[in-house]
Amino acid sequence: MEEARIIQTNEGAKDGQNKCPKCGATDISLNINKGLLTCNFCRHEFEPEKAAGLESDLSTLEGQIIGSGAQNIAADANDVLTFKCSSCAAEVVIDTTSALQARCHWCRNTLSVNQQIPNGAVPDVVLPFKIKKEEAQGKIEKFVAKRKFFAHPQFKKEFTADNVMGVYLPYMVVDVNAHANLSGQGEHQVKSYSRGAGKDRETFYDADLYNVEREFDIVVDGLTVESSADKLNSKASNKTNNIINAIMPFDIENSLKWNANYLKGYTSEKRDTNIEQLKGRVTTQTKDITRHKANDTLKTYDRGVAWHREDLVVKGEQWKAAYFPVWLYSYHQKNKNLLHYVAVNARTKETMGSVPIHQLKLFGVSVLVEIIGFILFLITMPFLVLENSDDSYSWIFLTLGFIFYGFMYARYRNKGVRHYHEKETKATMANLRKKDEFVLTRKGLKNKTMEGANNKTVR
Repeated sequence: MEEARIIQTNEGAKDGQNKCPKCGATDISLNINKGLLTCNFCRHEFEPEKAAGLESDLSTLEGQIIGSGAQNIAADANDVLTFKCSSCAAEVVIDTTSALQARCHWCRNTLSVNQQIPNGAVPDVVLPFKIKKEEAQGKIEKFVAKRKFFAHPQFKKEFTADNVMGVYLPYMVVDVNAHANLSGQGEHQVKSYSRGAGKDRETFYDADLYNVEREFDIVVDGLTVESSADKLNSKASNKTNNIINAIMPFDIENSLKWNANYLKGYTSEKRDTNIEQLKGRVTTQTKDITRHKANDTLKTYDRGVAWHREDLVVKGEQWKAAYFPVWLYSYHQKNKNLLHYVAVNARTKETMGSVPIHQLKLFGVSVLVEIIGFILFLITMPFLVLENSDDSYSWIFLTLGFIFYGFMYARYRNKGVRHYHEKETKATMANLRKKDEFVLTRKGLKNKTMEGANNKTVR
């Protein structure tokens, strides 16, 4: 791919005082109800400004386009900036690792960092908070209330939704214009039938085998990945990072040009990864999206498709750095040294969380369920024997305790939840070319699905 083209997304941005165009005051904050910036002195409301310069027709995207806020972080970038207040000439220091605004200690005017600096602190676009704290607290309280029975006693004692914090987390938003060429084999079920009786009864399948090819152009619009190295580790043993990943997607089409005033009253975490560190993940997820998009054309192959070759040629891609809003509750479970999160997407209200489990209580109830299952097994067995019935499913009673434990653990910890990028990311297919060539009919197959089928795989 040719050398990247940098688009200046902070054109016209100036550090220092952001003044109200009506009265000149610098005390400006976000009005969540209207999604507008509001002067806290004269109550004048500002129309939001969209980010300019980035490509909007993604089907014509060529080469690599990078928003200026998504450029590589410079190792020697200074996080601490000093500004001279334009009202009183006092020098004001802002540590951009934790804040992008500060008040002048003499005249009380607000100074903002609006120009992009090479330390990852200032993105290209931002999505303002849309959900109020009170609503987020209600969502989190409701989520936890449904999981109180097996919650750890210490957690129940210490939990309070008052500790919920609004935070802007860093993401990379990637648009991709590519050409896909997939080839493999697929199976269509012709019929199913059984042989034998009782325990020896088996189900078999006959299926038509086809050579399958799909070639098409694909546009991926707004693939979103975390750009904090800490949050990228979804399998971290000391943090439930997957919870934060699971509340995506965001309504990225409503992103606005960066303005430090959106952060007033909230915290933020700056980006600490570069495009090269995220490129492998983006490529893998783009292929997942492509594979699943092709499934729309594979309805005939009800037993699945085994792709043997998956070629994806990227014609163009566009990267932009973003801050997206999250309401976050965190709780440190000391006995396991595990940080639990309950998070609310501050745009869509999507809520997910992890609640510490009282393992002894859950284990005890699971044992009780297992005993009940064993009793049910003993009760039903004589009837099955008398009726000479197939008892192949009676073993389920003997696993009720294990099923109960697994279900409850999953409900409380939610270790497997994630953002389904392969389904939830916007993607458009065009110029489709299909090839379906009958090969033969396979008979007496024992598997319900095609062996080696991978068309629904997520890598």
